[in-house]
Amino acid sequence: MAKQDPDLSLLFQALSDPTRRAMLERLARGPAAVTELAAPTGLRLPTVMRHLAVLEGAGLIVTTKDGRVRSCALVPQALAPVEDWLAGQRAEWEARLDRLEDYVMRLMKERER
Repeated sequence: MAKQDPDLSLLFQALSDPTRRAMLERLARGPAAVTELAAPTGLRLPTVMRHLAVLEGAGLIVTTKDGRVRSCALVPQALAPVEDWLAGQRAEWEARLDRLEDYVMRLMKERER
């Protein structure tokens, strides 16, 4: 994986905001109208639309319009690159900790001699 993955950066940027994460949590229960997503935020509709544009730009949601109602739906598979990156980071740090533990244990054994 490239160190500077623009798609991954877009995903983390989208996930960095608590309002957007709350919207994703709501959408995990099923599609919702924009007005439903806006209600708990207390934000004005243009601000909510900017948050939704960021989520849509990152590929985390899709929106559809039926008459005057715009609805949003989560795209769960869009989180796969984030999960993969985090799993890679976890594996790397676990390997480092294992090597550190081995080193410390070797030092302790040498001191016992």
